[in-house]
Amino acid sequence: MWSRLKAAALWAWRILSTPAATLSLGFLTLGGFIGGVIFWGAFNTALELTNTEQFCISCHEMEANVYEELTRTVHFSNRSGVRASCPDCHVPHGWTDKIARKMQASKEVWGKIFGTINTRRKFLDHRLDLAHHEWARLKANDSLECRNCHSSVALDLSRQTERAAAIHTRYLLPGKATCIDCHKGIAHELPSMEGVDPGWKVAPELQGDVLPQASAIDALERFSEANTFASSYDPHAFDAKGEAAD
Repeated sequence: MWSRLKAAALWAWRILSTPAATLSLGFLTLGGFIGGVIFWGAFNTALELTNTEQFCISCHEMEANVYEELTRTVHFSNRSGVRASCPDCHVPHGWTDKIARKMQASKEVWGKIFGTINTRRKFLDHRLDLAHHEWARLKANDSLECRNCHSSVALDLSRQTERAAAIHTRYLLPGKATCIDCHKGIAHELPSMEGVDPGWKVAPELQGDVLPQASAIDALERFSEANTFASSYDPHAFDAKGEAAD
């Protein structure tokens, strides 16, 4: 048994140490391995460099338009201090999905070369088409980039408003809808939505003059509208809550 193993080991060593033309097979194998590591390191480094916010906004088309809009949203500045960058929302974290996304986005280089949206006017003219394209992409991959940070299993519905919890329970958790269906304008300004399905619909049982657990902004708007109406007609027609007095 041991003699056979020894013979096999000696045979393998002779194969690896036998010169192949001018270099041994072992040297070529080792050289190929080292070359592969260097190539992979260079490729992955270049890939990660293109996956940074600095790279994304190196084009003025992005910096002066969508990035400027991002800085005014909750994804850029919020009470928890967690900031989402461009790649967080537009590039999946998984390696295979990331490569597929990079290949898909390579055509943006073509648009950069030919100045498709190199002015504000051009950007606004193409905005609806760009938005439709991104909405469709996120719809097709079940809002994969949103799920880079947001997980359905981690949602604490008890800390959401009654309206949000009801919508998430009815549509998101069963998979009837995905994030982008209801959050189209979450990080950038919306194009003209005339004729565009906004995605989110109020459930029939939640419809009414006042939605359950309405936000403070909703209450302030109702109060302002009510008092504006009252000041025009009868200042005693409404109480302090902006509701009709008996």
